[in-house]
Amino acid sequence: MRGSLQFRLAGALVAGACALVAAPAAAQGSYSQYDESPASALARYVRTLASEPKDFDSLIGAGKAALALGDAQAAAGFFARADDVNPQSPLPQAGMGAVSVANGDPRGALPYFERAQQRGASVATFACERGLAYDLMGQQQQAQADYRLAMSGADRDEARRRLALSLAISGNRSAALDTLAPLSAKGDTEVSRVRAFVLALSGDSNAAMNAINAAMPGSATNVAPFLQRLPSLSAGQKAAAVNLGIFPDSGDIANAYAAPRPGAPGMTAVSADRLAGIDGVLQAHATQAASPPAQATQLAYAPTPAPAATQRAVVPYRPKVWLQLASGQDVDGLAKQFHQLSADNPDLFAGIKPYVSRSADRARLLVGPFRGQSDASIFADDLKTVGVDAFRFTDSQDDRIAPLAAE
Repeated sequence: MRGSLQFRLAGALVAGACALVAAPAAAQGSYSQYDESPASALARYVRTLASEPKDFDSLIGAGKAALALGDAQAAAGFFARADDVNPQSPLPQAGMGAVSVANGDPRGALPYFERAQQRGASVATFACERGLAYDLMGQQQQAQADYRLAMSGADRDEARRRLALSLAISGNRSAALDTLAPLSAKGDTEVSRVRAFVLALSGDSNAAMNAINAAMPGSATNVAPFLQRLPSLSAGQKAAAVNLGIFPDSGDIANAYAAPRPGAPGMTAVSADRLAGIDGVLQAHATQAASPPAQATQLAYAPTPAPAATQRAVVPYRPKVWLQLASGQDVDGLAKQFHQLSADNPDLFAGIKPYVSRSADRARLLVGPFRGQSDASIFADDLKTVGVDAFRFTDSQDDRIAPLAAE
């Protein structure tokens, strides 16, 4: 993590304030038609994909389940592969938009949602995620309109939670608490966390800590600095903090989670030939296809030990190999640069999708990830023949890599 002032919320929460664990980046209720956890759903989809790697419904379901587990990079891989299988469907575009939102890139998400709508998607199907994009940009009125629209669909409960947080960010505490009332009435397990955030966003950190202590006695001290600083943030920063666990760090955005966001190896698919896809993880699970669901789930995603917290995926991190085509401060400029490169060299860039890696001082335009160094070198040599210098880039746990809208 970068910077000197870091608020790592999740470490404190796992230690004793689990009621405040941030909601998963993907809206609940959208990853599976069955009554199962996201981890179980993901394991089931992966078993199907091990034998049917082009099963579109399983790719979309796996992407949504990975998002629900907080693994945006894995989700991007599934959605990218789904888009290769059915490029006319709006679902992969909506999924990529959700990935960008989960990675804290709301402006990059909007073109994906726009393309999803152009391909026939009802706005209500992605309004919960687009609403969060607007919230992250400090456009609370647009965000709240989208949340209300989403409350008529499958994501109704998550949309209601996000609406309550957005209303609190806007300064409307009473409306925020009223919005949570239906969820409280049916015993929603997320209400305590959201209510504490609503109180903290309203400037009442003492009431927020009392709410935490009521749920878990003695735990509020661990998150007191986080709650006390919330009111001083900008609207977009507040939305990032309470929805994504991303907290501003000395002028930059730092991930507030103590553990890195889970990243499963080889799961960010970009093309079916030279660039690594989700094939690695499918092959890894192929031998598990006949295993009982519970065993496969345990092997794929080990739940955190905190019983009161939302379960999160815990998988070993393995660096991935990318090629950096350009860097700079202007992400829109990088998108235009990639568009020009692909327009000038359509055969070379066929099926290649751009990604962006953000750091404190710049953004990097990437393609990949590759299966290994040799594949990256082959593509770099091909790029050199058309006058494009590419540099090898190996990501770390702290890199935030997201699909880049280049159309």
